[in-house]
Amino acid sequence: MIPESPKKALLNVIDSCWRTKPNWASNRQALADCAIGFGKDATGGKYGAIYRVKDPSDDPVNPKPGTLRYGAIQTEPLWIIFDKDMVIRLKNELIMNSYKTIDGRGAKVEITDGPCITIQGVSHVIINGISIHDCKPAKPGLVRSTPDHVGHRLGSDGDAISIFDSSNIWIDHCFLARSTDGLIDVIHASTAIAISNNYFTQHDKVS
Repeated sequence: MIPESPKKALLNVIDSCWRTKPNWASNRQALADCAIGFGKDATGGKYGAIYRVKDPSDDPVNPKPGTLRYGAIQTEPLWIIFDKDMVIRLKNELIMNSYKTIDGRGAKVEITDGPCITIQGVSHVIINGISIHDCKPAKPGLVRSTPDHVGHRLGSDGDAISIFDSSNIWIDHCFLARSTDGLIDVIHASTAIAISNNYFTQHDKVS
């Protein structure tokens, strides 16, 4: 006898935590309570304001309000969401500041065809629901890492996400593919990192 198919698809622990709630979009920060594993204490921008990305353009030195980079470098906690589908082509590596969430749920967001994301010397970062692919090494140049600091970077390796000397990081439900170096690089005493439910493809060096 062939067993009957379940009426509802079985969800993993993380999906069950938020996908079953019809009002999840009005309480996005609740996602931070769904983390499991070593990065389960990552809060991201849970205790901050919602920041809306409206503009896919990028300026590594003087980012405009409404762009992804402008939100990612702020000093206060922020929960970053996207007003619409967009393709973001970064002109240099995106340096994340602490207590930030990049939440792509509800939009099709791609970071592609250039340098990608660097998480270095920070803590409490969540990245969820975006595509990061075809990442390339960054050339040496000036990059802003906080509203008050612009530094000269030596260039990045071409990882989709580089995690260096950081803690309490959660990468969930992202699509990662075809980057010059690795897809997720976790190095230099990084601790409390969770990497869950991601789709890795077309690469021989995932992490």
